[in-house]
Amino acid sequence: MTIPRRQSEIVKLARENLAYAARRFVAAAEKRAIGAAAAALVPNGCSLFINIGTTTEEVARALSSHEGLLVITNNLNVAMLLYPHPHIEVIVAGGTVRRADGAVVGQESNNLIQQFKVDYAVVGASAIDEDGALLDFDYREVQAAQAIIANARHVILVADSTKFRRTAPVRIGHISQVQTFVTDRGLPARVAKIAQDCSVTIIEAMDKVPHPPEEPSQDYPQAAS
Repeated sequence: MTIPRRQSEIVKLARENLAYAARRFVAAAEKRAIGAAAAALVPNGCSLFINIGTTTEEVARALSSHEGLLVITNNLNVAMLLYPHPHIEVIVAGGTVRRADGAVVGQESNNLIQQFKVDYAVVGASAIDEDGALLDFDYREVQAAQAIIANARHVILVADSTKFRRTAPVRIGHISQVQTFVTDRGLPARVAKIAQDCSVTIIEAMDKVPHPPEEPSQDYPQAAS
């Protein structure tokens, strides 16, 4: 599968989410770093939700060496990554399986999530607005994410910096509802100020990597420095 060269144009202009397989290639190194950093926050012997997304999937991959975890998920990809590990118990929410990405959505899934009160939740978002709103494309997925946030003691948001250059139509919630935000590099100034005001801990998983410049509006070659 080939990802088009001007990745930032896709990020800015898409009004529907990219195909799940394609999303795995977008900011892949950043997602792996975020996954490792978020997994390091999760202690052994705790309970947690992990919701739908390619970044949350990387968190699950990085949790494989943990012990004594109870993981509740509506993401079949997460379940497939974790169920072989004998020290991790996995509960999969019931409901309709979305063929596009293995997400389990619907009221049955939400009902199961609401039966738990867990130590941690690992959630993603398709876009983050400059006012701190967390956004996604599918209202059914959003309902599950809202239930997850409402039933966790500590919410960890995982999202790479491309999400600040995207938009999506459905509101999950607000950055003020999370306790920790793990991203790849520095936040835009307005979002950083909102996070600071709301006492959200920011972890930059790739803080030594410089923030990438914006793509030029025309297909002209960059001038050499």
